[in-house]
Amino acid sequence: MNYNRKLILENGEEYLGFGFGSDSDKICEIVFNTSMVGYQEILSDPSYTYQAVVMTYPLIGNYGMADEDYETETPTIGAFVVREYNDEPSNFRSKKTLDSVMKEYDIPGIYGVDTRKLNRKIRDFGSMKAYITTPDTTLREGMEKLSKTEIPRDAVSQVSRKNITFYPATAASINYHVVAIDCGMKQNIVRSMNARGINVTVVPWNTTEAQIMPLHPDGIFISNGPGDPTDVPEVIETVRSLIGKVPIFGICLGHQILSLANGAKTYKLKFGHRGGNHPVKNLKTNRIEITSQNHSYAVDTESLKGTPLKATHINLLDETIEGVECDEAYAFSVQYHPESAPGPQDSAYLFDAFIENMERFKKSRS
Repeated sequence: MNYNRKLILENGEEYLGFGFGSDSDKICEIVFNTSMVGYQEILSDPSYTYQAVVMTYPLIGNYGMADEDYETETPTIGAFVVREYNDEPSNFRSKKTLDSVMKEYDIPGIYGVDTRKLNRKIRDFGSMKAYITTPDTTLREGMEKLSKTEIPRDAVSQVSRKNITFYPATAASINYHVVAIDCGMKQNIVRSMNARGINVTVVPWNTTEAQIMPLHPDGIFISNGPGDPTDVPEVIETVRSLIGKVPIFGICLGHQILSLANGAKTYKLKFGHRGGNHPVKNLKTNRIEITSQNHSYAVDTESLKGTPLKATHINLLDETIEGVECDEAYAFSVQYHPESAPGPQDSAYLFDAFIENMERFKKSRS
């Protein structure tokens, strides 16, 4: 076969395939996602910055790209690795092909590789660096390139918006104003709050408490985002200074940041949680939620001891912490994505819980 792309892993393995999207060479951290649908939302989720995502579902591209389904205006995912790519989508909502969008944003892709084997390697050996290049790159050249290249640690500053943006509520009645700290926020989070009567002011990642409080927020939201939460000490310090002054809700990276701000610790998982089918137990209700997840880091269970936080949710696959709260400070967070996009809707109630906290906080101050 006339292969025109190659994937070289940090462990010395090579995979030959065919290119789609940009033909640029790129080194990323390779991870996998088990979602059966939602490749457009995955492509445009800022949390995948500097990552090459292997899709476990074999057919990608078959329903094209719809204008309404982007999670950010400028996708920053590192690369896509798929088993079979379809460039003739069948979907009345489709405006472009996945290939054309990836070309537009310089995102390389490779298809025709054995993604089942590749995903097993990631599962067994953990996330690692990967090099998407041309077949004439030798293994020795590729390994040398990988050994000399470090994955950047500035992902949050790269994907966060640079200016304050206001999104008015779309519900009939407007009752609350939330300031959202953008660490790489998905747009469906804003839509979910707007639909519940919340005006949302989105601020850059490095906005300080002194700049946030004059905006008179009823609540603070800490968004999802890419990378290691300890790489953004500025956000941790801002959140620490806001605790107790206003209700706080964090998801994904925001969950880790809230935990760190309260004195807990985080660590990197072997291959992370990425997919739309992760079972999570709500320890307060004993109910099971099927959740959408995308993260490499988790909150250390033992480190919660001695902090104001208590665990509220656990992952039933590996018993990692999936939610924490400090009721006295009207603050809580979850490791997963209640806004989904893509994924199940089991956890949408968390936005309503945030509203209840803001209402309780208002009454406590009146």
